[in-house]
Amino acid sequence: MTPDHQPSSRRGVFVTGTDTGVGKTWTVVGLLTALQRRGQRVRGMKPVATGCRPTEQGLRSDDALMIQAHAGQDLPYEWINPYAFEPPIAPAFAARQAGVRISITRIRAVERRLARAAELTVVEGIGGWRVPLGPRSCVSDLAARLGYPVVLVVGLRLGCINHALLSAEAIERDGAVLAGWVAMQIDRDYRTLRDTLDTVKARIRSPQLGFVPWMSRLDPEALASHLEAGLRYIV
Repeated sequence: MTPDHQPSSRRGVFVTGTDTGVGKTWTVVGLLTALQRRGQRVRGMKPVATGCRPTEQGLRSDDALMIQAHAGQDLPYEWINPYAFEPPIAPAFAARQAGVRISITRIRAVERRLARAAELTVVEGIGGWRVPLGPRSCVSDLAARLGYPVVLVVGLRLGCINHALLSAEAIERDGAVLAGWVAMQIDRDYRTLRDTLDTVKARIRSPQLGFVPWMSRLDPEALASHLEAGLRYIV
């Protein structure tokens, strides 16, 4: 384990993905719901979001609002999503356009505040493991500072095997603990589903935490059921 990746005394998990739009937020909602079924006090967080909507209360991320609705209704929105940007572009670019520096130290402080009232905190990254947050920082640096085991969401579509294997390799090379991976079917007509799952299982040493079949809409209870069995690897 590298010095940057010190295990946390607090309990939590960091959710990253093979790409953007692969189902990270749905995975977070599913994990939160499954943990709540077990009677655990949980909190969710999406520290950085782009593509946010202007509202009377300020910029709001639909993903962050979804997380807040399932584990943080009593908390200020800014605790769930400290950095919200309107343009649907890479966070480093959005921050630069807004004249803002994304501070990992600030995110960590907010996350610690969240974690005080939780048995377990689920933190969602943005995009994939190497997405830049600034000139010299990226999502992997944020995960390192938080010190939580990592869950990798693999969006099942053409090209995902390469993305999954490279992401898992990078996570482990960085010294983070890859707790496991979630297979999320994001292409309803994906033809080589079984072959893809078998290939990824054979090449990633960490366990598969669950398989989420194609879903046309968010169903937290169904998501929780698909992820329930994998909780033993992260709790």
